[in-house]
Amino acid sequence: MTVKMKVYSDFVCPFCFLAKKPLLEATSGKDVEIEWMPYELRPGNSEPLRPESNYIQTGWQHSVKPLSERIGVEMVLPEMSPHPRTHLTHEGLQFAKERGKGNEYADAVFRAFWQLEQDIGDVEILTSIAENVGLNANEFKESLVSRKYEQVHQKQLQHAYTEANIRAVPTIQIGNQQLSGVQSSDSIERAINKQLETAKTPSTGMNCSIDGCE
Repeated sequence: MTVKMKVYSDFVCPFCFLAKKPLLEATSGKDVEIEWMPYELRPGNSEPLRPESNYIQTGWQHSVKPLSERIGVEMVLPEMSPHPRTHLTHEGLQFAKERGKGNEYADAVFRAFWQLEQDIGDVEILTSIAENVGLNANEFKESLVSRKYEQVHQKQLQHAYTEANIRAVPTIQIGNQQLSGVQSSDSIERAINKQLETAKTPSTGMNCSIDGCE
C-alpha cells in the first residue's frame, strides 16, 4: 500500500527546510508518495519578512541555527531584504507537480534560498531552477509570466487555510494524522506505520449475508 503524505510548507520558512531531512530519512525505502502543498506565511497584503529585524535575528540565533547544527543541515540566513514573496514560487510548484517533478523542484527551491541566497521570487531565477530539475524553461517561464497557475495556487491555499485547517508550517498530513513542526524521523515513521495498520484494519458496518441482515 502506498502511503500518501501532504507536506504543507512555505519556501521562506527555515523550519520547512529543516524538516526535509528527517522526512526523507523516515520515508527512504518505503512506498510513500509525498506531495508538497503551498502555504504563504507572508501574502501580498502583509508585512514582508526582513532579515535585519529583531524578530528574525532572535529566531535565527536561538532556534533555527542551533537546530540546523543539531540535525546536520547547512544553511545561511539570506541577507536580501525584504525576503521574497512566494506566490510565484508556489505557482511554479504547481507547474512542476503537473509534470511529475514536484519533489525535485521543491528541494531545489529550498536549497536555492537557504543555501545559495538566491531570490526565489524572481522569475529568471525560478526558471533556472526549473530547468536544472529537467523542466522546460520556456514553458515554465511563460506559465509564471501569464499567471497560468494563479487560480490553482489560490484554491490550494484556501484548502490549506480552511479545509485542512493548517495554522503553522511545516505540517505533515498522513491520513487523518497531522504532525506540526520539525519532527524526528522516528515520529514520522510511527505515523506511517500507524497509517498502514489503520489500512489493514477492516471496518465492518451493517450488512447482509446469506445468514441474514445485521
